[in-house]
Amino acid sequence: MGGMTFQPFWAARADAVLADVGSSAAGLASQEALARFRRVGPNEPAPPRRFEALRGLGAFLLNPLVLILLVASTVSAVFGQVVSSGIIACMVLLSIVLNFTQSYQSQLAAQRLRDRVGQRTTVLRDGRAVEIPAREVVPGDVVRLSAGDLVPGDGRLLSSRDLFLNEAALTGESLPREKHADAAADPGAPVEEAATAVLQGTSVVSGFGEAVVVRTGARTEFGQVAARLAGRAPETEFERGTRQFGMLILQVVMLLVFFVFLVNSLFRREPLESFLFAVALAVGLTPELLPMIVSVTLSRGAVRMARKKVIVKRLAAIENFGSMDILCSDKTGTLTVGEISVSRHVNARGEEDEAVIRLAALNSAFQTGLKSPMDEAILRHEHPAVARYRLRDEVPFDFQRRRMSVVVEDGGDRLLVTKGAPESVLPACEALELAGVSTPLDAPARAGAEALFRRLSSEGYRVLAVAYRPVPPQPAYTVADERELRFVGFAAFLDPPREGVVDMLAALKADGITVKIVTGDNELVTQHICRQVGLDADEIVLGDAVERMSDPALAAVAERTQVFARVSPMQKNRIILALRSRGHVLGCMGDGINDAPALRSADVGISVDTAVDVARDAADIILLEKRLDVLHEGVLEGRRSFGNIMKYVLMGTSSNFGNMLSMAAASMFLPFLPMLPLQILLNNFLYDLAQVPIPSDRVDATYTLKPKRWNVHFIRRFMLLIGPLSSVYDFVTFAVMLWLFHANESLFQTGWFVESLATQTLVIFVIRTAGRPWKSRPSAGLTWGVCACAAAGAVIPFTPLAPWLGFTPLPPLFFAILVLMIVTYLGLVEIVKRWFYRRYPA
Repeated sequence: MGGMTFQPFWAARADAVLADVGSSAAGLASQEALARFRRVGPNEPAPPRRFEALRGLGAFLLNPLVLILLVASTVSAVFGQVVSSGIIACMVLLSIVLNFTQSYQSQLAAQRLRDRVGQRTTVLRDGRAVEIPAREVVPGDVVRLSAGDLVPGDGRLLSSRDLFLNEAALTGESLPREKHADAAADPGAPVEEAATAVLQGTSVVSGFGEAVVVRTGARTEFGQVAARLAGRAPETEFERGTRQFGMLILQVVMLLVFFVFLVNSLFRREPLESFLFAVALAVGLTPELLPMIVSVTLSRGAVRMARKKVIVKRLAAIENFGSMDILCSDKTGTLTVGEISVSRHVNARGEEDEAVIRLAALNSAFQTGLKSPMDEAILRHEHPAVARYRLRDEVPFDFQRRRMSVVVEDGGDRLLVTKGAPESVLPACEALELAGVSTPLDAPARAGAEALFRRLSSEGYRVLAVAYRPVPPQPAYTVADERELRFVGFAAFLDPPREGVVDMLAALKADGITVKIVTGDNELVTQHICRQVGLDADEIVLGDAVERMSDPALAAVAERTQVFARVSPMQKNRIILALRSRGHVLGCMGDGINDAPALRSADVGISVDTAVDVARDAADIILLEKRLDVLHEGVLEGRRSFGNIMKYVLMGTSSNFGNMLSMAAASMFLPFLPMLPLQILLNNFLYDLAQVPIPSDRVDATYTLKPKRWNVHFIRRFMLLIGPLSSVYDFVTFAVMLWLFHANESLFQTGWFVESLATQTLVIFVIRTAGRPWKSRPSAGLTWGVCACAAAGAVIPFTPLAPWLGFTPLPPLFFAILVLMIVTYLGLVEIVKRWFYRRYPA
């Protein structure tokens, strides 16, 4: 199964390639395929690395703050502080294990969801055509390719018929390239230029072919490109937001730590203790569980979305889904039922004519490419038998011609039968056939046919024109043969609006999402359907107009236009990019070959599980049902997930900032450290432990009303306003400990530890909602977690662990004062929080 001995596979004969990979035209036996799969591994361009779990654990250990803490633990041990060293190390490791296990479980859950919508391909096994996951394709498999398929590996064509591939993923060339099994190939030329080769990651635009797979996975051309580009994926809005937030935290940490270390050095305190105190401050201020909270929240959101028939392929897309403010979609299956039926088949006079449905059925039955819903509707409709005909050739559909033809033979007579968009078929016709009699298609007759087409379209019908002509026998037929056709009539299809779609469009609009219809269908049908469902279709922009606009002009027009019609795939892609350039978060919904470029260009590509491979591969979100209510549920779930992430960010930054501010200030006037480094780490660990249930917390309806995006300015304002409030109560605690209880070092540190932990954990119940806390019930997990951690902080000073941690028992009066402080603190935070949300709406 190695490479070809004398020449590359694309330049060798097909039988030689089959022999070299140990296969035949009938494909592999199942047992042999299984053995090869075990030997070569899964067919994945960037397969999961070995020991991925250990790599993830190593990434946590290499976190700079973790490394600093482990160094601090080592230094403590060297200087004889063995107990402190051991406790610091244990707490760090506990935090790492907690973070790692939660994130790893989340990754497993996400992978299981992705596997549900993985690419599938048709291969020959044991001489029979079977559909298998593309990851199970092995060298030697014979695969069948048709329009809409993604090529599952690098291979050599065995047969082909009008096969055109889009190789933009590898070459950047947007135009499809024709492939021939019998073409000559230069052994010295690159494989991308070989007409006999098909490459993984490319997609079939039209035609049919069979190929033997020679290379799979990372050994393919696509796999080598993926390896070179690893880590260079473009930054998403969610990633950009987390990066900006990280920079904010880094700036505050550096400022506070430098200040504290400088002050302690001026007071000539013990250097090691000052260093540990500064490091502990840095850890206390940093929301180090944010990666875990993010991954767990998004994974749980993905699982909940899966229950609502929305499958997430890429976790970061959940936030983009929730942030989406414009959805671009086709109308078929979204606004309409998506179950097309032939309603009429009429000749040029508008009379029912059996010849129309007979010729349409011939075209649909014998085309080898991907059958459209209209082809399936034609074949479901009652039509004359076509079994006596034999297919001789076809001219595949493409999006420039917008028509396709088949050449069929019956008793030695050959017919070229064409169907397609009327504006494409009628110009190729020179005659009109009525009741078997052919007459010239003169100007009045042509005008009558065009008027009939417009009338059917304005009544909501999707219309195909049907034409034919006798052709002489010849080896092959091309686009040039689609001439001098006889126009027979129109097949009219009806796809009624979905029940409840009007209410769903209103619900999306109320939730801040504008739906724009971008379709290749004609403007009259589109206008009729859009008006039925309440969309503004008075101004429709056509693809020809899009083509003439500059990008800035298109961006301005696209913002104010709700409906686009007669657009090509590349024009649709330009519309998506134009809207993104205006700062919108774009969702694009599609399921066809023509939708793939736009799906990739959108912030979040949305497809359905019945879509063609190339569309599903390009999408970030897969709907198990192509309905707006399913999509709406997914959007709301995305917003809930983002809401829980923001809860952790707002609570963590404000509480931690207040505590660290208090410590920095206290270290200036106290003759001892306000809290030992070990106590700061324990406080931070217990606080983080209380935050772990946040991903399962309930989310207020206010979080789902409008699209939400990262806003670092909002976070900074919240931190700078709410954080100092806790510092005020910390200073009150200092006064109580020093002047009421005349506390020594140990009692002071114990009192502040208990107060600090209680206030910063219990304030979660206030900060977690923008509304009144008593009207927004937290989840049971969060309630128990917060209360348990606050209680643990109060109990620890009375346990045998207290001496090791530097604690001492507190007097009963302290707890009475603590309850009063907590009640007033939570009340003050609630008042300030309400003012803040009125002043700075989220």
